[in-house]
Amino acid sequence: MPQFAIYRNPGRNRDIPFVVQIQSSRLERSAGRVVMPLVRRSGITPPHHPLTPHLHVEGDDVFANPFDLATVPAARLGAAVGVLAERDQDAIIRALDELVSRA
Repeated sequence: MPQFAIYRNPGRNRDIPFVVQIQSSRLERSAGRVVMPLVRRSGITPPHHPLTPHLHVEGDDVFANPFDLATVPAARLGAAVGVLAERDQDAIIRALDELVSRA
C-alpha cells in the first residue's frame, strides 16, 4: 500500500468517493492507514487554496480535505484504484504543510 494510493471510500458518505493514503510507506506494518478524504466538487466548490487542492480521480472532480484526516484499518481499504500523479502528491504535501505551519 504505497503512500498516495487512492482507494474507494470504505465509509457511507457519497460526497466522498475516494480517500488517499498520506501515511508514509515506511509505516506499512501498522494496522491502520492515515487517509485524507477526496470530496466530490459537484455540490461543494471550495476556493482555490493550497489547503484544498483540486484533483481529478476516475472521472470525478474532487478536492482534498485535510480537515477530516482519519485512520482506517488497512483491511477496510481494499484494493487501490490508482496512485496520485507526482504533481498531485506535491499538492497534498503543500496542503499538509499549510495545515501544520506555524505562521
